[in-house]
Amino acid sequence: MSALSLPEVSRRPLPAELLAALQTRFGAQFVTSHAQRLAHGRDESAYPDTLPDGVVYATTGKEVVDLVKLCADFAYPLVAWGAGTSLEGHLLPIAGGITLDLSQLNQILAIHPEDMTATVQAGVTREALNAALAHTGLFFPIDPGANATLGGMASTRASGTNAVRYGTMRDNVVNVTAVLANGEVVQTGQRARKSSAGYDLTRLLVGAEGTLGIITELTVKLYPQPEAISAAVVRFPSVSAAIATVIQTIQLGVPVARCELLDQLTIEAVNAHSQTTLEPAPTLFLEFHGSPAGVAEQVAQVQAVAQEAGGADFQWATRPEDRSKLWKARHHAYFACLQLRPGARAITTDVCVPISRLGECIEATLADVGPSGLMAPILGHVGDGNFHMLMLVDPAQPAEYSLAEAISARLVERALALEGTCTGEHGVGLHKMPYLEAEVGSAGLAAMRAIKHALDPKNILNPGKIVSWA
Repeated sequence: MSALSLPEVSRRPLPAELLAALQTRFGAQFVTSHAQRLAHGRDESAYPDTLPDGVVYATTGKEVVDLVKLCADFAYPLVAWGAGTSLEGHLLPIAGGITLDLSQLNQILAIHPEDMTATVQAGVTREALNAALAHTGLFFPIDPGANATLGGMASTRASGTNAVRYGTMRDNVVNVTAVLANGEVVQTGQRARKSSAGYDLTRLLVGAEGTLGIITELTVKLYPQPEAISAAVVRFPSVSAAIATVIQTIQLGVPVARCELLDQLTIEAVNAHSQTTLEPAPTLFLEFHGSPAGVAEQVAQVQAVAQEAGGADFQWATRPEDRSKLWKARHHAYFACLQLRPGARAITTDVCVPISRLGECIEATLADVGPSGLMAPILGHVGDGNFHMLMLVDPAQPAEYSLAEAISARLVERALALEGTCTGEHGVGLHKMPYLEAEVGSAGLAAMRAIKHALDPKNILNPGKIVSWA
C-alpha cells in the first residue's frame, strides 16, 4: 500500500535495562502487545503505520515525571498521546521509543465559575469538560470537531468552528503544568488573566506539539452560555459569493460565532452521510450568540449582506436539537468526504490567509485542483480566513499521492504569497515541516531549533517534528 513517505530516521531497539525498569515501575500500565502498539502508531494522516516499542498509560503526574526521567537516562524517544485525532503525523513515533498515553489523566481538578476558569488534567476531553460545566451557565468554546483531549488541543494549538468569536487554544489557555525533558516540572503561570512576569512559557508550550515538554495540567478560560443562539444555513451561486458575504460580515464587525464554508462537493458528501437535504451548492453554516435582541440584529445584518451577494434559501435553526443536528453534520464532514471515494485515503491540508485574500486563495485553489481529476472537497472556518482541503487518493496509486502533494505544496506557496500561513490549525507535525522556513525565515527556524536544543538536549521528546535536529 502506498502512502506519504516518512523521513529516514534511525531507530534503536528498546534497551533491555530500560525494558526492565519500565516493567518494574509501571507493571500492567506498560504494554508491548502488537495491538496496543498499532493503536498508537497511526493517526488521521496519510502516513504509514509507525509503531512505538511500547505504550505507558499514565494516571498521575508523578508517573509522567518518572517515565520522562527513565527515557532521559537512556536518551530514548518519548511521544505524548491524547486522543490520536491529529492530521499531520504529529503522533507517529518515527524514531521508535515509548508512547505516553495521557487519556487516563482525565480529572477535572477545579472549576472557578466566579473567575470563569477551569483547571483540568491533560486527558480531559472538551466534551467531558462541557458536560461538567452544564450546571454552571458557562462553557468552553474551542471546538475542533473531534472530541480531542485538552492537553492535545493545547499542544497542537487547536482551533475550530467557534474561533472567529472566541479565539483558539492560544487565546484560551491561562497556564499549563508541564514535564520538561529532564523530568523537572514547570508551572507557567497562575490563574490571573494576564501577567507581565518574564518570558511567556505558556505560549511557548502551547503549540509545541510535545517537543519541548509534556503538558499534564492546564487552566482554560470559560465563557457564559449565550442567552440566545440562532443558526442558519444559506446557499450561494458560487464560492466567491459566499466568501464575499463572509468578508463583508467580518468588516462590518458583526460578532458572528461560527462561520463555516462547505463547497458543493462537501455538501453532496454531507447529504449522503448525514441524511440531510441541503441543496448541492457552496453553502455557509452560520451561528449567532448573544441576547435575543442582539442575535436578531446580527441575523438581519448578515441576511441582508448574503442576499445582496446572491445567497438564497435561508434555513434557520433555533431549537437546540436542530442546531445539534446541523453542527453534527458539519463535524462529520471529514468522514462524509471519505465516503465520496470508498477505500481512498485523504491527504488533508489547511492554510489560513488574511480575510481580504480568502476568496482569491480559494478560487485559485479550485482552479488548480480542477485539471488534476482528484476529488478534493473544500471546507473551513472561513470567518477567520482558514480553510481545509481533502484530496482523496487511491492507496494503490503512488502517482495520485505525488499529484496531491504537488497541489498541497502549491496551496501553501499561494497562502504564503498572500501573507498567510502554511497551517491555520492542523499544526506542523511531519507534513508541514518543509514549509516552515519559507514562512518564518532561516533566522526564525534557527531560533526554534535553538529552543529545542536548549530544552531537550537529548532530543527525546517527539523527535523529528516541527524542526529537524540539525
